[in-house]
Amino acid sequence: MSIDLNKAAEFMATHARLLDRRRFDLLFSEDRNGGGDVEAVIAALEGYRNADGGYGWGLEPDLRSSESQTGAAAHAFEVFAEVGGHPRAVELCDWLESVSLADGGLPFALPVTSEAGNAPWWATADTTVSSLQITAFTLVAARQVAEVDPGVAEHPWLERATGYCVGAVGALDGNPHAYILAFAMRAMDALQDVHPQAPELMEGLAAQIPDDGRLRVEGGTEDEYLHPLDFAAVPGRPPRGLFGPEIIARDLERLAAGQQEDGGWTVEYAKISPAGALEWRGYETVRVLSALRNAEVLTA
Repeated sequence: MSIDLNKAAEFMATHARLLDRRRFDLLFSEDRNGGGDVEAVIAALEGYRNADGGYGWGLEPDLRSSESQTGAAAHAFEVFAEVGGHPRAVELCDWLESVSLADGGLPFALPVTSEAGNAPWWATADTTVSSLQITAFTLVAARQVAEVDPGVAEHPWLERATGYCVGAVGALDGNPHAYILAFAMRAMDALQDVHPQAPELMEGLAAQIPDDGRLRVEGGTEDEYLHPLDFAAVPGRPPRGLFGPEIIARDLERLAAGQQEDGGWTVEYAKISPAGALEWRGYETVRVLSALRNAEVLTA
């Protein structure tokens, strides 16, 4: 597989938002020239933070309203995991506790103060019911932080969100939407060692994933599919056992082949605004390169 990391760096410098440029520098600067600044990453993330402890301002690129949002929380946790933990993560758990619903779940979105630039699924979300998709997505990222941050690991929000996700996955009926299936799968994987029901629930989810791991996203763009690595991203984890080595190898080749002439990667889902589309490309470039390095396809 041929990856041009220097060209990826040029793409990030030319097009990516500051946060993803700092993340790229932290994660890959050793591969190129050494360095990387944790505090600079946190400073860039701080620009999306609100006084209530949550995050907004377009940290989720298709939700550009300023108020703190549940979807943005997951992206903040991703950053905290990359930097090895940070005190802001516990404060974010406090905020999530304050906006969780009675069943322990998170609403897909909270009421927006501005509809400008927002995707319709964010702007019209039911704010009164819990969403397995968003709660699972946030829980997985928070669990990664909990591995290095005892304050997050012991926070009551994490336990409540865990209980909600286990219950919601157990109650799934029929064929869930592709993204719900993927995030639920990741959540049950993250809970394998901490919740007794997680292994059995993950088996039930696995039965709904096609053998080749390719699943059409209903209501998405014409080219929008989920792929094996969307369900089994982490080497050595149980979901990898769903797919033969040749399927994972082909999917890694698919990721590597996605590098564009300008050095960056693209996304298959709908483009809502020019700014959001470009910001997703920077985010996706960091995500793909991280996945390839974790698979030891991209090495220093």
